[in-house]
Formats: sequence, C-alpha cells, structure tokens
Amino acid sequence: MSDRKHRIDVDFFRQLDRFTFLVRKRVSSAYAGSRRSNRKGQGLDTMGYTEYHPGDDLKSIDWNVYARSEKLYVREFEEDKSVTTHILLDSSNSMDYTLNTITKFEYGAMLAAGFAYLVTKDNDKFGISTYSEDIAISQTHRGRRHLLRDIDRLAEVELKGQTALSHCVQLYEKMIKSRSLVIIISDFMEDLKSIESAIYRLSNHDLILIQVLDPSESDLSMHGHVKLMDLETNDELKTYLSNNFKDKYQEELQAHIDGIQNICNHVGADLYTFTTDTPIFEAFFNAINRRHM
Repeated sequence: MSDRKHRIDVDFFRQLDRFTFLVRKRVSSAYAGSRRSNRKGQGLDTMGYTEYHPGDDLKSIDWNVYARSEKLYVREFEEDKSVTTHILLDSSNSMDYTLNTITKFEYGAMLAAGFAYLVTKDNDKFGISTYSEDIAISQTHRGRRHLLRDIDRLAEVELKGQTALSHCVQLYEKMIKSRSLVIIISDFMEDLKSIESAIYRLSNHDLILIQVLDPSESDLSMHGHVKLMDLETNDELKTYLSNNFKDKYQEELQAHIDGIQNICNHVGADLYTFTTDTPIFEAFFNAINRRHM
C-alpha cells in the first residue's frame, strides 16, 4: 500500500455535491440539524403564542400583537433538534488488505468523509475517530474546515494491530453526551461477542454498521495451493483451496454476517455490507435509500 491512506480529493467532493443535491430530501431527514421537535425552544419557526407571565423571556414578547390587543403575548418557537454524528473507522491491519485496486481502509475513509460531509451540509457536529486495539478519539465539531483537518489526519493514520471493537466502544461511549447517530465502518472480522458487546453499548443511539470487504473475501476466487497471511497477527497458513474448502468458507462468512445482522435486528440497528469494487456513491445511495424509503 502507498503512503497515502485515502483517495479523497477535490473531485470526490465535487461528485458528492452533485450526489447530495439529487438525494437531498432523503439525506436531510437522516442527517440534518433541521430535524424538528415539538418542544418549546429558541428555533426559527413560530408555533404560536401564549399569554405573558412574569419570568418569561422579554425578548419573546410580540409587540405587534400587543399593539393590536393591548395584551402581552410571547412567541413559542419550534425547537431545532441538532443531531451529533460519531463515526468510528477501523484502522487495524486487516483494513490494509486488497487484491483489488483499493484497500478496505481507503474505501472506508471515503465513506467516513462522505457521511461527515453530509452532516456539514446542515452545520451539525461530527467526529471521525479511528480504532484498532485502542481508539484515537476525535472531538466532535462542525464545519468544513474541521472536515478537511480530519481528512488530512486520515492520510497519516498508521494501520496496525488487531481489532478490539468492544474495548474501543467502551472508551468512546463517554464522548457521547446525548442520543446521536453512530456509524461504525469496519470489516468486522473479529469475534462476534466483541461486536455484540459494542452494539448493545450503543443500542440507545441511531446505530449504523457498515461492513467493508474486499471482493476476494466476499467471494473466495483463489484456487489451488496458496499461502495465506493474517494481517493482524502475521500468522501464515499454507493450504490447498479446494471447492469444498471454498464452500465451507462461504458458509462460515455468511454465518458471521448473519450473526451480526441478528444482533442489529434485535436492537434496531442497521447493517450494510459493501465490497470495495462497489462504486462509492452507489454505496451511499443504497444506505440512504434503504433507511428512508
């Protein structure tokens, strides 16, 4: 892999701008700070009026109404409900894998930056943190200036270690101060119990899991005598990939994905699986389309 850890450039955001324009109505319902609440607050839209009582905010008095009625009334506003988005991107060694033209981490970084960009369209807060055995926590912030800083930081990330999602989520959940949108991007190639623990810890939030696989992992295309290496442990295995072996591999991979899906179904989380040969904007569209039909 090259020193460059992502393929995010000006053209990527130019395409993303066109994409978000086409699906803006769907996107805004999921990621916008313009979500509405019936609670009283200092929003932009007036819900109605109530008679003034001592202690009410004097700034909310509508003097035009007073001029007509000679009674004091205060405006009630519809409250803007801002949603913070927390993005956790797997930076373990296994994300460095590719038999294609792009690694899983490069693909995941584009997804992370893309979702963060959608959030900035409505000036909501976001954070992109990377994790493997430990987590590099990024404080949540808003604005494209911070997004560009996060993208620069992703270019410098050292992919290393094994994945310890449960441990990292345990550390990160202290960062989440209110019900939020949490997006985890990983190949999820670790023990199912660790994944289950992380999902349940975050089950009170709007939770999205995005699994990124190389096409060669999703559909084992190799055949014959091969040497396999575990990128997280550096263990090597020389074996013969027969049709029976590949069938067994496909069964176990699908069982693992089904296990994650069952846990997600139980808590109301969403799981999406994409291979790195899936066009990136097709992945965005499929995720948004499935969530907001």
